Amino acid sequence: MALQIVWFRRDLRTTDHAALATAASRGPCLCLFVYEPEMLQAPDFDPIHLEFLNQSLTSLDLRLQQLGNRLVLKTGRLPDIFAELHREFGISAIYGHEETGNWISYQRDRRVRAWARANGIACHEFPSNGVVRRLASRDDWSAIWKQRMRQPVIPEPATVPPPPPHVQVPSIPLLTWQQAGLHAPRISPPQTGGRHAATDCLHSFLNSRGLNYRSEMSSPLTAAESCSRISPYLSFGCLSVREAVQAGRQRLLQLRGSQQQTHVDPAWFQSLASFESRLAWHCHFIQKLEDEPTIEFRNVNSAFNGLRENEFRPDLFEAWQQGVTGYPMVDACMRSLQAGAWINFRMRAMLMSFAAYHLWLHWRQPALHLAQLFLDYEPGIHYCQCQMQSGVTGINAIRIYSPARQAADQDPRGDFIRQWVPELEGVPDEYLAEPHRMSRLQQDLFGCRIGRDYPAPIVHHETAFKTAQQRIFAARDSAFARHNARKVYEKHGSRKRTMEQRTRNEG
Repeated sequence: MALQIVWFRRDLRTTDHAALATAASRGPCLCLFVYEPEMLQAPDFDPIHLEFLNQSLTSLDLRLQQLGNRLVLKTGRLPDIFAELHREFGISAIYGHEETGNWISYQRDRRVRAWARANGIACHEFPSNGVVRRLASRDDWSAIWKQRMRQPVIPEPATVPPPPPHVQVPSIPLLTWQQAGLHAPRISPPQTGGRHAATDCLHSFLNSRGLNYRSEMSSPLTAAESCSRISPYLSFGCLSVREAVQAGRQRLLQLRGSQQQTHVDPAWFQSLASFESRLAWHCHFIQKLEDEPTIEFRNVNSAFNGLRENEFRPDLFEAWQQGVTGYPMVDACMRSLQAGAWINFRMRAMLMSFAAYHLWLHWRQPALHLAQLFLDYEPGIHYCQCQMQSGVTGINAIRIYSPARQAADQDPRGDFIRQWVPELEGVPDEYLAEPHRMSRLQQDLFGCRIGRDYPAPIVHHETAFKTAQQRIFAARDSAFARHNARKVYEKHGSRKRTMEQRTRNEG
C-alpha cells in the first residue's frame, strides 16, 4: 500500500485541520514535519521562533499519539525528503494546507507541487483560513471570508491510522538552535507554544482579559493584558482563525443571553466586535501577500522605487535597533520588544513610521529586524504593514507618528517609559517625552545629562517630519504614482470605500 503523507507546516493542530481529517478518513497516514535549513537560516527567522515551534511540535505529537499515530520529524530540503520516502515506500498522496508564507516557502511549495505532478502523486491542499488562493477579484473576498467563517469547525479525527508495520520511518529529535546553526537565543518565548496554551489563551481573553480590549489595545501599558495575545498561535497554526471567530461569536451569544438574568458590561459587546474585525483584518492582509508574493521585498507601488533605497544610514538604523534614538517612546518600545518579543499594534506602527519617516530608512531592513523580534511574525501582515507605514503603497493614508504625542496619549504618567528607559527615572513628567528640552541645570538637577546618560535625538523631529512629509507627498502626487495606486487598489484595496471616495477624501 502506498503511503499517505499529512504534511504539517504552519498548521500545528488536529482540530479544524481539513488535511488531517481527510487523510485519516481514507486510510493510514504518515504525519510529517520537516525542518528546512533554508527557512531556519532566513533573515526573518530567530531562535525564539524555533523554541516556540518546538513547543508546538511537542504538543502536536502528544495529541497525535493519543489518536493512535505520531509526528515524524525530518530535516532537509523539500521535495528531497518526499523523494526519499517515495523511493523507499511509495507515496500515493500528500495532504496539507495552503500556506501564505515568505518567499522561501512560496518557492518551496512550487517545487513540491512540480515534483508531485512529475511523479504522478496527488497533492491535496486545503484552505486553512480566510485567504483565498487564485482569488479572481478582490470584490469577492469579504463574502468568501464570511462564508468560510460560518462553516462548522472540522472535528478532530477519532483516530489517525498509523502507517502499516513495514513502514518504519525514523524521527529525529527536536532540533536545537545549535544544530540549526543559529545564534544563542536572546530570550525564551513569553508564551508557551502548543494547542493547550492556545485554547487557554483564547479562553482567558474571551472570559476575562478582553473586557476592555477596545479601549485598552492602543497603550503599551494595558495592551499586553487586554489584547487577545493569540497572534503567535494563529501564526504557527495551533489555532485556526475560524475557531477564534466562532469562539468569539459563541461568547457574544452567551453574554446576550446573560443580559436577561444579570448585568453585562456593555464594553464586552464593543470589544468582541473589535476582536472579530481584527480577525478579518488578519486575513485581509495575508491575502495581499497571497496575491502578490513579492510584497516581501518589492515596493507594492513601483512609483516609490528609489525613494529611500540609496540614502540608507546604517548609523541611524543601528540606533533604532538598539533603542538609543533619543526619543524615549521609541526607545522604550524597542527595548520592551527586545525583552518580550511582543508589543501592541499601535506601537509597532510607530516604530516602523519612525524608521521610515524620521530616519528615512527603506522599509526592508527594519522589516527584517522586526520580523526576528516578533514572536507572532506573520509575513502577510508584516510586510504589508511595513510598506503601509512607510507610505509606499499609494493607497493608504500617510501617518507620521510624533513620538512625543504618542507618549502623551499612551503613557501620560510615564510609567512605560520609566520601566524601559531607566536612565530617565528622575526626569519629571513634563520633560519625559522630550528630555533634550531640559536646560543643562535641570539635567544636572534630575540626574540625566543628555548626551552622556541618555542620547540626544539622532534627528530633529520638526525638520525630519517636514522633510519626510514633503518628499513622500511629492512622490505620491506624481501621475505615475496615482496611476499605479489605482492598480494597487484594484488588486489589494479594502472594498469598504470605493476608489472615487478615497480619491475625494485624500484630495
